[in-house]
Amino acid sequence: MTAKVTDLKSLDMIRRLVEMPTVSRDSNLALIDYVQSYLRGLGIDSTLFFSDDRKKASLHAVVGPKNRAGIMLEGHTDVVPVDGQSWTVDPWKVTEKDGKLFGRGVCDMKGFVAVALAFAPEFLCRSLKMPIHYALTFDEEISRVGISKIVDRLGQNAARPAMCIVGEPTEMTVVIAHKGKKSLRCRVRGFEAHSSICPYGVNAIEYASELIAYINQLQREAAATGRHDEGFDVPFTTFNVGVMQGGTALNITAKDCTFQFEFRHLPQDDPERLYAKIQSYAKQTLEPRMHKVHPDSGFTFEEMSSFPALDTPPDAEVVRLAKKLARKNEHGKVAFGTEASLIAVRGGIPSAVCGPGNIDQAHKPDEFVTVEQFKLCEDFMLRLADHLEGEATRLTAQ
Repeated sequence: MTAKVTDLKSLDMIRRLVEMPTVSRDSNLALIDYVQSYLRGLGIDSTLFFSDDRKKASLHAVVGPKNRAGIMLEGHTDVVPVDGQSWTVDPWKVTEKDGKLFGRGVCDMKGFVAVALAFAPEFLCRSLKMPIHYALTFDEEISRVGISKIVDRLGQNAARPAMCIVGEPTEMTVVIAHKGKKSLRCRVRGFEAHSSICPYGVNAIEYASELIAYINQLQREAAATGRHDEGFDVPFTTFNVGVMQGGTALNITAKDCTFQFEFRHLPQDDPERLYAKIQSYAKQTLEPRMHKVHPDSGFTFEEMSSFPALDTPPDAEVVRLAKKLARKNEHGKVAFGTEASLIAVRGGIPSAVCGPGNIDQAHKPDEFVTVEQFKLCEDFMLRLADHLEGEATRLTAQ
């Protein structure tokens, strides 16, 4: 039977969260204050972890016995901007149409957060043998510092979670792996000369282009002879140069050039080795030629952001439990990144990804999730409550 919007227990919470704009460049404190007040009204204490400027915060709360390990439900509260996008509905209101709920963040990923919060009263009325942890973060879309603050402090006021389910949009299919990412900025220092005597200058744009050509060569090698994992839609490590700026005038050899690039690597590929290859080509192959003209020319690199790959074994306890709760036997791998990898690698907490909606709808105008997907997510939460109350003396999916 097709799910109806009136069947959703979480509808009011979805509306409330979407109607609070929390673009990453802005504060999320209005949303966090609301969630903290909501949980407090249910008798649930929470801890906030603030950004350095205290304009943003992550939240951690525990429902159930705090002296035992449990399951963490994790999601980020920030969303991408709507600037320049052609929406046909108000992005900061939830609009229901044709069995879909539209609004910024409804898919990525306030929808999952709202469903999890809406089930807090249900979790409270159960005799949970293991607790449920809520982890709501800031800045997932830009730096992932919000989850790092939680992970680094877990275990101080309650037992560390035994596992984590991150609710990024997967159409409620369990995802066990995603690629890692390293984003970098390269600055090239040249030496100015009149274009009529350009061999006496060092053209920063030209040398930047040579390094970019080498990065493209690495991309071709990865596709042709590198490691492949057919579980990913793009089964090899990818490289991309996305931004480039340089030069001041056509008749001057460019003194400066800056470009930004990234690679999204398979779990089996070492990002530091890839980075070292790019640096080595710049320093050992290109710079000696530049120094013959001017000794102060060269390359500098700056890491902008990074996150590790997720690679949870298919037979891990969190995967088996998530499949049981989702009532799906299959699992998948995705190219986009999530906070699950930091939770698993930095926090040592086995993690899987499973949430409502499709990533194809994320970051787009008229972002939506179907009502059917939200109903599947609510059923997931209900089975989680059943599992922790009636079946689990330990966290094992039978």
